[in-house]
Formats: sequence, C-alpha cells, structure tokens
Amino acid sequence: MRKPIRVLIVDDSAVVRQVLTQRLSADRAINVIGAAADPVFAMDRMAKEWPDVIVLDVEMPRMDGLTFLRKIMAERPTPVVICSTLTTQGAETTMQAMAAGAVSIVAKPKANLKQYLLEESDDLVAVVKAAAQARVKRMAGSPRLAPAPAKLSADAILPSHLGSPTRAMSETTDRVVALGTSTGGTQALEQVLSALPVDCPGLVIVQHMPEAFTAAFAQRLNKVCDIEVREAAHGDRVHTGLALIAPGGRHLVLERNGAQYRVAIVDGPPVSRHRPSVDVLFRSVARSAGRNALGVIMTGMGDDGARGLKEMREAGAHTLGQDEDSCVVYGMPKEARKLGGVERELPLDAIPSAIVSGR
Repeated sequence: MRKPIRVLIVDDSAVVRQVLTQRLSADRAINVIGAAADPVFAMDRMAKEWPDVIVLDVEMPRMDGLTFLRKIMAERPTPVVICSTLTTQGAETTMQAMAAGAVSIVAKPKANLKQYLLEESDDLVAVVKAAAQARVKRMAGSPRLAPAPAKLSADAILPSHLGSPTRAMSETTDRVVALGTSTGGTQALEQVLSALPVDCPGLVIVQHMPEAFTAAFAQRLNKVCDIEVREAAHGDRVHTGLALIAPGGRHLVLERNGAQYRVAIVDGPPVSRHRPSVDVLFRSVARSAGRNALGVIMTGMGDDGARGLKEMREAGAHTLGQDEDSCVVYGMPKEARKLGGVERELPLDAIPSAIVSGR
C-alpha cells in the first residue's frame, strides 16, 4: 500500500490554511503534515519532517513565497503548487514562481474565498496528486480549472462529423504547429519557444492555466523569446514567428480563412476536464490544417490531447510526444502514445528543431 502524500500548506491566511487542511485531509491519499503562516514557520516544520508537496502562497510576511521557493529548489528540490490570488496584478509574480520551479497553480479569489475553495476542492486534490508525481530539478535561481460533472470529449465544442481535414487543405501549404501541455508545461514551453528562430511556423498553444494568468505568462515568454508570444484574441491571424497561447477559461480553435489561418476563442464546457482543452485545439487543427500541421504533446497529467493528437495524425499531420525522461509528469504524452497519436517521441531539447523542420 502506498504511503499518503505528505503535504505542507504555507499561507498567511488562516482561512486558507483551515479550508485547505480540511479538504486535502479528507482524501485518504493525502496527509497534511502542517500548515504554516509564513516560510519561516514552514522551515521549522520542514526540519522535523520534509513534505512530498508544498502548497505555497506568494505574498506573505517575513519572507515572500518566491524567495522561499528559490531556496527550496536550490537546496532540496520539492514539488510546489502555487496558491495565488486570482488577480491580474499578482499574475506576474506567480509567473516568476513558475519559472523558478513551481509545477502548478491553484487560483484563489479575494472575495468569497472559503466558499470558492470548498467548491473547487476536488480540483485541488487532483493538482496535489499530480504534483506528487512530478520530477523536479535543482535550480540555481530563477489548468487549475473546474472539472465538468462528466468528462466531455471535444464533441462538446466541435462535432466530429463535420469537415474533411485533408480536402480542406488543398489550397494552402502554410504550416502550423499545435502544442498542448499541462503540469510542468510553463518551464517546458519557455525552453522550447525561446529556442525557436523568428522564421519558425506559427504556433497555437494550450497550457492548462487559470484565466487570470495566461496573459502574464504570454508576456513573460515574449520577453525571453525571439519570436512574438501573446495571449490569443478572437480573430488573430496565425503566421510565421508568432505563438498564440489560449486564454485561460476559454477554448482555442484554429480556423481557415481562405489561404490563411485564424483563431477563434470559444466559450463552452470543459473538455477532458479542461478549459482550454488540448483535445479541442488538436481537433480543430486536424480539420483546418490537416497534413500541413505538426502536433506536439508535452508534459502534463491526465489524457487531454490524446484523442485530438490521434485525429491530427489520421488527418496526415506529423505528431510528436515529449519523452518520459524529460517530462515533469509523463501523463499526457503517455496516454497519446498508448492511443496511437504519437508518431515519435523526443526529449524536450530536441523539440525546437523538430518544430523548425516540421516533423
């Protein structure tokens, strides 16, 4: 029998500490070993028993969460879930925390906090369990999203009987790259996108992330990449040297407009328990780009994107999966490979050159 996941909660809000402790402890697979009001108290607790996962706020007295995170990742790398206020103002700090090695984000609002955390507790449990599987690395410095009542497929957004991908692409040879990722994906995306040249094909990307954080994430990537990176807006054209990231809380769909590709931002229920969903993006790319597309599925928990990547491959697209050794969580690529959607697997550092070559 597997030992329970030892979790330490570090948050200056007594309400957050109380509710998270209550909800996480209700799952037999999780053992909350402590709840600290700031990192100084947390370090005292960790000296007695080291946690398997840390749930960490970023704005705290005495020592901020970002400084604490960097200390942990430099000295004893441990999976960290950032529990951050759902505001645009705090998103940049949260993105710095993700860059410093945190594996996932749990959003919390400023108002109605207790009720929100109670309602979203199932998702928090899933995030903590995913984090416990993550393989984190020593660092010198530097989409928790609500589940659907039932697990929906991409049919909820794009019915599978519509369109013919290969026929649709007879009028253009423009290439497009569709990329999907989740847990560990923020660091993986930075490594991939920062290695791409300005003449690389246009990219459409789904990273599971709460809605208040995707714009800041895109802005941060734009500062470190040669290509342009931004949060996708409805009607944006996909073109060479541009990466469009799906906005949190809405689906990203690729469409054809004559010989050009554009994106649509679509409301709708979570698909494969996520919104945005990789399955929705990949199905739309299969339909609109067919054999002129490249599909890439990277680190993440669950199976979102597995079916969509298979549809892309069946439509003639080349498809890649990140290999197990370089994944933080080898979940999404594994499920896609098992389903037959992955043409070949590559280590993370080989993916940029594959994107440039188109296969």
